[in-house]
Amino acid sequence: MVLLPQILPSTRLAAAASPHAFRRGPRFHTGAACSGRRVRGRLATAANASGSSSSSSPEQYPSESDDGLVELPLFPLPFVLFPDATHALHIFEFRYRIMMHTVLQTDLRFGVVFAGSGGGAADVGCVGEVVKHERLADDRFFLICKGQERFRVTRVVRTKPYLVAAVQWLEDRPPAETPAPGENAEALATDVEALLRDVIRIANRLNGKADKDIGDLRRGIFPTPFSFYVGNTFEGAPGEQQVLLELEDTAARLRRERDTLRNTLNYLTAASAVKDVFPSSPSSG
Repeated sequence: MVLLPQILPSTRLAAAASPHAFRRGPRFHTGAACSGRRVRGRLATAANASGSSSSSSPEQYPSESDDGLVELPLFPLPFVLFPDATHALHIFEFRYRIMMHTVLQTDLRFGVVFAGSGGGAADVGCVGEVVKHERLADDRFFLICKGQERFRVTRVVRTKPYLVAAVQWLEDRPPAETPAPGENAEALATDVEALLRDVIRIANRLNGKADKDIGDLRRGIFPTPFSFYVGNTFEGAPGEQQVLLELEDTAARLRRERDTLRNTLNYLTAASAVKDVFPSSPSSG
């Protein structure tokens, strides 16, 4: 799969230095929700979910239902949140201000699900934990959330005053069979790190940045969190990011990222060669 047009404009990919940078410099997003009917593989958010509700005592989230699932307030947003990633949010819509009041008085956690321009929201998302917030005089919020565990929505519990769903937690599963040589998660992570380093190096060169040592991108972290870190760098391609988030196999996620980075590297190498042959002409005075 070729995702170059979406990936290349991402300054985050070219500027990445290490998985520890993954936890700094959160991106800023406005708190606008998407609505629409259910489509295959996606969760519908109610168009009338913005209705007001009477004040009541905060509900405890996440709470376990009778069938063992966990109830979680959901925030449909136009980006994919990965475990351990940080994002800045501006909460201004009335229903989500209500939700944040509840979240801030309970366990600081809510579910983030990707909602694209086509309507509907993904069935698989990631818990966001509020790590810092500021409440403004008009009851808006600025906050920073950090990705925690992934979840899959099994059913909608209610839609007013905001979306609440019953979810089950997702974790990567160990391989059912012994991987082929070079195809285990550790080997794939090593390949992906090398490709990512090359992509950053050539992207920096094309953007006129000084050539410098990129260093160790993994810094000893395990393949699973590293695969989420790499997926987070593909911020220009949220559809591909959602696919990576939904995978429950670390090796499969790294394999897909390896293929994408190879395509990206081939494109950048060709672009660099063209630039060397046809350098930009200096402006005439």
